[in-house]
Amino acid sequence: MRIQPAPGHLAPGFELPNQHGEPVSLSALRGTAVVLVFYPFAFSRVCTDELDELQANLGEFRSRSARVLAVSIDHRYALRTYAEQRGYGFDLLSDFWPHGEVAEQYRVLNLSEGYARRSTFFIDPAGLINSRVDAPLGEGRAFETYRSALLSLSQHTAESPR
Repeated sequence: MRIQPAPGHLAPGFELPNQHGEPVSLSALRGTAVVLVFYPFAFSRVCTDELDELQANLGEFRSRSARVLAVSIDHRYALRTYAEQRGYGFDLLSDFWPHGEVAEQYRVLNLSEGYARRSTFFIDPAGLINSRVDAPLGEGRAFETYRSALLSLSQHTAESPR
């Protein structure tokens, strides 16, 4: 039985290609705070609105030394076109094959429909999940929840022994 990743748990490790085919692994980012954003579909209205908002506020993540990684089950070629069209300055990771393997590790894969649920994990530099934000299909995550979680992540990171 797999455990649902939750605050205080070590974030499941992974390596996925970004929109340029470059491998991105969580273990290589150890020492950096990570905001892992699962979203259902590239080019869909709600997902695009959310990712546009992340792009518009990318400075808030960077000022807190947090790396944004957005994950969907779309193919990397589709993600490259999507990122170029929208001007995203963060990695879009492809969980295309094996289909949804990383989404399944994080327990956010909708198996019957084949997409990642709308969930964000805030991971501290030690690799521990600090907090999580979820929203149902068809509803975006409010950016205020990201701000609150970023503040908590920053405070937690500042308090952690180095």
